[in-house]
Amino acid sequence: MKATILIVDDERNLRVTLAEILASHGYEILEAENSVDAVAILRDRDPDLVFCDWKMPGGGGEELLQALQQQERIHKPPVIIMTAYGTSGNAIKAIQLGAYDFISKPFDLDEISTTARRALQHVRLQKEVEELRDRLLKSPRGKQGEIVGSSPAMLSVFKDIGRVAATDTTVLIQGESGTGKELVARAIHENSARSNGVLVVVNCAALPDELLESELFGHERGAFTGAIARKEGKFEVADKGTIFLDEIGELPVSLQPKLLRVLQEQSFARVGGNDTIRSNFRAIAATNGDLGELIKAGEFRKDLYYRLNAFMISLPPLRERRSDVVPLAEHFREVYAAKNRVPTAEFSEGALVALQQYSYPGNVRELEHIVERALLQANGRVILAEHLQFEHQSVDRDAQWLETLAKLPLHESVAEWETFRISQALKESDGNKAEAARRLGVHRRLLYEKIRKLGLDATDQILEDENLDSSKAP
Repeated sequence: MKATILIVDDERNLRVTLAEILASHGYEILEAENSVDAVAILRDRDPDLVFCDWKMPGGGGEELLQALQQQERIHKPPVIIMTAYGTSGNAIKAIQLGAYDFISKPFDLDEISTTARRALQHVRLQKEVEELRDRLLKSPRGKQGEIVGSSPAMLSVFKDIGRVAATDTTVLIQGESGTGKELVARAIHENSARSNGVLVVVNCAALPDELLESELFGHERGAFTGAIARKEGKFEVADKGTIFLDEIGELPVSLQPKLLRVLQEQSFARVGGNDTIRSNFRAIAATNGDLGELIKAGEFRKDLYYRLNAFMISLPPLRERRSDVVPLAEHFREVYAAKNRVPTAEFSEGALVALQQYSYPGNVRELEHIVERALLQANGRVILAEHLQFEHQSVDRDAQWLETLAKLPLHESVAEWETFRISQALKESDGNKAEAARRLGVHRRLLYEKIRKLGLDATDQILEDENLDSSKAP
């Protein structure tokens, strides 16, 4: 199906030229002379992309972007701004208003087709991500169990889940600790024909070797000291469902032949028993190490590896998908605000910069814990960079925070510093704003205005304090 591009420009000759260039690449073209006409078209048609001049009589790119933000019932395709006024101020403003890209006139006509192709590819990828996530992540477990991410690396993971979920193929998930291997296993199970059955999770590293066999395959009464009753094993419990073998590389070599037979035949005997038990299960395994190296060291069977690795999903570490850090942080902020019954706090610009600079050796799990602690420390106020505790960071935290401030635009650095100073003063004065104003050496009403502007407290509480302290103004 042809992509449709809307060209918005008051210069007819330019519209015609652009239309001819883009039509030659197979695109359907719509035209408008200003933002008012463009909005009217967007109410009736669904173009995939818009090229719009920044300044025009009757409204240009700025007005169009504002209309897209303000109006709900209107199609909102990506907008590429074209302008002869190629200043940094215009470019920044356009991007802040939601423009996809910003190109300066005069431009190379080949640049137009390249930019269009790149933008439309971005649109297709975004739609694919949304469709995959809608299909894969309708989980009864709620928001805490969602896989969050829209980076190219995670799009590839979502595609792999979509391809393999409907089959009974054995899956091997490989990724560092904390990357979300169990979440992927759950997504596969919940989108399979076995979703009405159980997902049985076994951590092969969490049990002593002598207990692991009994845990996996069950035992008969009297099979060993302490076996006072028959016990079903995890493979038996997983009948008509899925078994997830986490940290499979930790499985003792002595148990690997038995696991291989179970995977091949879907039958086994309990420890101390002779009866053959059949179980219709689907197996998913995960490892945070290199099974190839374990094979070379004689610690993992090659035939078992091939049996497990019918389909591999590789999870990227968080440091390789940095565009997902902020969405993940905002997701965990919402989850833990609800779970711990605390107000949802916004991240300051400095906090967002600090979150994106860190390398996360503990991956998504480490980010989750960092956000939960920061939310509790912020206590309903703005989450500052100082609230973020990076356990593996060796540099001095004060120096790190100052470095973060130095990388922000001047007005954001000032706002971050003011937020920090006011928060500290409020904390030291037990929330008494008159006392906090005295400590800061500012007029009480100026402090109230700063608190409102920086989002540090609710307006009704401020007004209440004003009434209580009206006779005590400094």
